[in-house]
Amino acid sequence: MKKPKLRELGEAIKAVIVGPYTSKFPAEMPEVPDRYRGKPNFDENECVGCGTCALVCPAKAITMEESAQTKLRRMVCRYDMCIFCGTCEVNCITEKGITLSHEFELSALDRKDMQEEVEKEVLLCEACDEIIGAVDHIKWVARRLGPRAFGNPLLMLTSLQSLGAADQMPRIDKEQVALKRGDRIRILCPKCRQETALVV
Repeated sequence: MKKPKLRELGEAIKAVIVGPYTSKFPAEMPEVPDRYRGKPNFDENECVGCGTCALVCPAKAITMEESAQTKLRRMVCRYDMCIFCGTCEVNCITEKGITLSHEFELSALDRKDMQEEVEKEVLLCEACDEIIGAVDHIKWVARRLGPRAFGNPLLMLTSLQSLGAADQMPRIDKEQVALKRGDRIRILCPKCRQETALVV
């Protein structure tokens, strides 16, 4: 019985001289390792709105909603559901659109305060008003392809319109006018583009 008491007394004296083992959180934030996986952050300038992060998120913490009426795609990241696995960061096509930070203090009184969102404009088909994709995503693909983007009418027209070198064409009314082969050089969804290819 004497030995354990002496050990405890030694630890108490050491704690008085050296200091306690416990950290002073939350008064002082502890240092985290460089590879620590904390809160994921969207970078609105780097994110192209492709939706890959929402597709690969195992916890379904990132959701993607889009509307043809508002012409917007909304990406929402919910930290109260996030498991901080880093899958979104690994699969981000730009490698900078969503990154894990070192921030771990995420407590809040309302769940609405535990989410971040990014809105991106979407491109609509000129014939059927279906959503083709996010404008920033299509421009990013065109930049990555360089001159080869001019082999695809959608990428070519989007690039030229962003440069101001091509005018935006009026919408095709499919109920009154059928798609013609000449409509291939327009911003069309894959289904409408196929229709133009099948026209005799």
